[in-house]
Amino acid sequence: MTMKRWLSHSVFRIYAVFAVAYLLLPVGYTLAFSFNNGGRSNLVWHGFTFDAWTHLCDAPGVCESVQNSLLVGVLSTLIATVLGTMIAFALGRYLFVGRSFTNLLIFLPMATPEVVLGSSLLALFLNLGGGLLGFPGVLLAHVMFCISFVVVTVKARVATLDPKLEEAARDLYANELQTFWKVTFPLVLPGIASAALLAFALSFDDFIITYFNAGSNFQTFPVFVWTSNQRGIPPQANVIASLMFFVALAAVIIAQVNSARKAKALAK
Repeated sequence: MTMKRWLSHSVFRIYAVFAVAYLLLPVGYTLAFSFNNGGRSNLVWHGFTFDAWTHLCDAPGVCESVQNSLLVGVLSTLIATVLGTMIAFALGRYLFVGRSFTNLLIFLPMATPEVVLGSSLLALFLNLGGGLLGFPGVLLAHVMFCISFVVVTVKARVATLDPKLEEAARDLYANELQTFWKVTFPLVLPGIASAALLAFALSFDDFIITYFNAGSNFQTFPVFVWTSNQRGIPPQANVIASLMFFVALAAVIIAQVNSARKAKALAK
């Protein structure tokens, strides 16, 4: 009877443990095989070594692909965040002809399958002569689908703003520009930062659209992993993937700690 009662009270905890373990299993596999002495093929465990961690760029093309991913991710995030924030303010604050159609248009890249989006852009670039394939085409494609996520995220933040705060600033003789930079922008900044992080994650992680439009001389890290799979993914790729996971985990922990500190300070 006691065991039955314990199970009834712990069933969700047990489920949570198994769910987290299931989600972390691929991460654990990636981390473990970053220490594998596998040589060219990293599919079978051959022994423990730190060689891949101390010689990160020994695998041909791996560091270059990471640099390409970071370059495309940063540039597309900056462009998409600036353009998407302006669109979000326009949609959230103003009434204009075609506003409903613009709202629908913003959701199309999010609703369109990546295979359709990637192949459509490839056809467009080929019709334009193929000169955009490679870095320019990948950058344009990433900006295009990242803008939608930026607009949706920032627009949700804009919709929650209390207009009384801006009215109070104007009552205190602040002009429109001062009101925006001193009141509106700081309030919207968390939403903009969240949108930028989401855009960077989507850009860095994208494979399908990038693969269609990368051409033959440009590789991002996901494309590198796919092409390397034909001959065996080097352990350096597992090292980079593990580092990406730990950086993301550290960012989440820092954000949670800061949120907890702010909540504690406000409670006093």
